[in-house]
Amino acid sequence: MGKVTGFMEYERLEEGYEPVAKRVKNYKEFVIGLTDEQAKVQGARCMDCGTPFCNSGCPVNNIIPDFNDLVYQGDWKNAIEVLHSTNNFPDFTGRVCPAPCEAACTLNINNDAVGIKSIEHAIIDKAWEQGWVKPQPAAVKTGKKVAVVGSGPAGMAAAQQLARAGHAVTVYEKNDTIGGLLRFGIPDFKFDKSHIDRRVKQMEAEGVVFKTNTIVGELPKGSKVTNWAKETVSPEQLKKDFDAVLLAGGAEQSRDLPVPGRDLDGIHFAMEFLPMQNRVNAGGKVKDQIMATGKHVIVIGGGDTGSDCVGTSNRHGAATVTQFEVMPQPPEQENKPLVWPYWPLKLRTSSSHEEGCQREFAISTKEFIGKDGKVTGLKTVHVEFKDGKFVEIPGTEKEYKADLVLLAMGFVSPVATILDAFGVDKDARGNAKASTDFTGGYATNAAKVFAAGDIRRGQSLVVWAIREGRQAARAVDEFLMGTSSLPR
Repeated sequence: MGKVTGFMEYERLEEGYEPVAKRVKNYKEFVIGLTDEQAKVQGARCMDCGTPFCNSGCPVNNIIPDFNDLVYQGDWKNAIEVLHSTNNFPDFTGRVCPAPCEAACTLNINNDAVGIKSIEHAIIDKAWEQGWVKPQPAAVKTGKKVAVVGSGPAGMAAAQQLARAGHAVTVYEKNDTIGGLLRFGIPDFKFDKSHIDRRVKQMEAEGVVFKTNTIVGELPKGSKVTNWAKETVSPEQLKKDFDAVLLAGGAEQSRDLPVPGRDLDGIHFAMEFLPMQNRVNAGGKVKDQIMATGKHVIVIGGGDTGSDCVGTSNRHGAATVTQFEVMPQPPEQENKPLVWPYWPLKLRTSSSHEEGCQREFAISTKEFIGKDGKVTGLKTVHVEFKDGKFVEIPGTEKEYKADLVLLAMGFVSPVATILDAFGVDKDARGNAKASTDFTGGYATNAAKVFAAGDIRRGQSLVVWAIREGRQAARAVDEFLMGTSSLPR
């Protein structure tokens, strides 16, 4: 619980950032983590609240009061043991998780929440520095084989758990490197890809086999992923060669904006724009890279992906960056008595916004305008939400200049062909239909085929993907062995 009176004695301390002028010149991580002493003080703020809502606020149910107290006591080695007991990859979540645990913190009712994410970040960084993160190969092999399709956080978490249970696990990835959208969707300045690479090495030492450049089934015609894939494996072959198959791909079908002028050059999905820069950062060559340099950039979509487009555009040297959000501007401070311990609606200003960005709320794009086939701007109108729909506000029409438009309005579903190839039933949103209950959890209608992560639940957080991967691993283990000692 930390120090008995710590929450009254100490203020919340945020992690620091490198200055904007310095960090926008490169793609390196710029968060300045807590020192050991600072982490100890922040751990001391964890109060004896009786019912730690932070545990249930965290999708992987991290045992937060325990590791807070261990950091306060200076017992870092046991702190990482506690953290790893529920979370395979705290080096991922300690950097990119929005920290719903902090929203649920009891201290957050009338004070600033305990800095749980910064403490988690400090624990895992200390563990890597001290060499405490080691492979944990299974002592006994089961003789069972499992194929995991997709190497994002859900697939990685499931593969690691299943390998530690003694199964022979092969992970199939259509791209040329492991990580899924964690590697290609999140900019390097938020999440350096070396964190994935060292986990891959750990998992290989635990017996996991990774097969990249491999398509399972078929991709839609024109998919850019086919530029990387070199092999194809049929679902029938996987089901023949393996005792169970876990589908753990992402929700990669981007939401489009079908308004007049959509076919103009210079309008791209965020997931066309962001992966290119990540590949270049990794030393790869990208043909016809989409660049924001010297351009007036409009980002349509107010979420994290939109923010990532803002930060990348600033690093390209964009002339201006403007971000649109169709919803009205939320309050700067949430109504805590109304929403606690749930995730609150409030204005969130990211580090990318702070680097330079004009933000427009309650705005809708009516038309893209262009010249000689290239986008030059767009027509907008302000809207309000009435009777379950957005209604235009007369007299608020406006034109914005734009040389590059990035669509970052979220993802609607997984690529349908993978589910169709396995004959997996889909829910109303086009996701894999699979229950998460205790009996037969994560199993689809297709024999010995399971689904977890965004392909099952839809677009979500890295921490939710890890949770689903862990739980699906237990379900697969039970299916194969009749029982499982893996944590649910």
